[in-house]
Amino acid sequence: MPSLRLHITGRVQGVGFRFAMREQAARRGVRGWVRNRRDGSVEAVAQGEAGAVEALVAWARNGPPGAHVTQLTAGTAEDEPLHPGFELRPTV
Repeated sequence: MPSLRLHITGRVQGVGFRFAMREQAARRGVRGWVRNRRDGSVEAVAQGEAGAVEALVAWARNGPPGAHVTQLTAGTAEDEPLHPGFELRPTV
């Protein structure tokens, strides 16, 4: 089961990115979490079936209406424990 850590930059805060990502993850059965970072970016971990995780990453490349993603980087997050659902986490 793939586990990816995403780092998303651009206009991604103040546009409902985290809430929309949680909804998109739930639709796809993807587990993990999402949070804002103080540098203005969004960070997330996505875990699940490969096709579902890939679909969530594809969605995140554009985000919700009002977002303007300039860069999305993805790396493995094998050190993450398996999450039971998809949660919003506090800003770091």
